[in-house]
Amino acid sequence: MLEKTDAEVLAQRERIAARVREELVAAGLPVLAPGVNPLLSRGVEVTVDPFDDAAGGVSVGWRSSPRLHSCVRRAAQHNLRDDPALAHQKVVLEGMLAAITAILRSAGFTVRDSLNDYAPFTVQVPAGPGGRPSWVPGEEEADVHLTTTH
Repeated sequence: MLEKTDAEVLAQRERIAARVREELVAAGLPVLAPGVNPLLSRGVEVTVDPFDDAAGGVSVGWRSSPRLHSCVRRAAQHNLRDDPALAHQKVVLEGMLAAITAILRSAGFTVRDSLNDYAPFTVQVPAGPGGRPSWVPGEEEADVHLTTTH
């Protein structure tokens, strides 16, 4: 049986997840708000797994449009293996994960392929960067702003 991780580790995962969301929004990607039903949204989905195992931690994936998702579900339900929606969805997911991975690594995150067999087409983010995010104004920008407004 899976054990839940301790509160300190869970809090660290939540901090990493929040920073991941911020960096991806700063890059211009739509990010699902935590707590909103994913059937109503599309974009980056960041989840925190509370369990203490190798597949646990912060997971990042992509949710395609509800229309594409519906076409993929229909093809899977009817065993339509040659349906173009299946191949297209795979390309979309792989492309978006490559972009997400590149953005997060550029921002200083550690990103690796997911170890969770139940969450294909996701990546794991076991560690975040230290220091100031790239999108936060630096001191020189604050100084320029102060001198131009007074």
